[in-house]
Amino acid sequence: MGNEVAMQKKSTDFFVYPSNLNTLDLASMVGMYRSRGEPRKAPTGEYFGCAKTGKLVKEAKYWFGRYYSQTAWNKLLTKDSSGYPLTMVEFNLMGMTIYPPDNNNHRSYIESLAGFIPQLTFLIVNDLRQFGFIQEFDGGMVAITDNGRRAVDGFANRVFDKKFSLEMLSAYRGEFARPKIAEAEKKDPLQTRLF
Repeated sequence: MGNEVAMQKKSTDFFVYPSNLNTLDLASMVGMYRSRGEPRKAPTGEYFGCAKTGKLVKEAKYWFGRYYSQTAWNKLLTKDSSGYPLTMVEFNLMGMTIYPPDNNNHRSYIESLAGFIPQLTFLIVNDLRQFGFIQEFDGGMVAITDNGRRAVDGFANRVFDKKFSLEMLSAYRGEFARPKIAEAEKKDPLQTRLF
């Protein structure tokens, strides 16, 4: 009961992926992901409606079919995120590199616990690495960097109004099932070998 109260979000002032993003085909999802944050100009005689302020604007930043004025976009950015638009997905991925579930900090295992679309999770981890928030070693092990730690702390402070802790991570709250390691099936001794 204490964790539910302690981990209650205090703010919703952060970026969120659309809840039905998984209904799109892969090419559309990747295209929208790659174009997030792009500045857009409304066609002549038209305007965008800012998703945060509700005001009409001629220029805006794009986020999965929504538009944000530059001022609104800046307010959604997390302190110490280097301008990278963080969501709960990035927060959980980076947080799991600090506290690896089951002491397993292999990239594929952490990605599997993200609770998000696997193909986009893969791209997100690549971007987190490229932006210097996490590092990946030979063999696929991942770890947080100093910049990543500051971004995680900034996001935790913004969303939970608390210092980052293990209980903030979805994987530790049991929201996503741990993947099971597949066991090889035992061969039937009577099975005929075809090749």
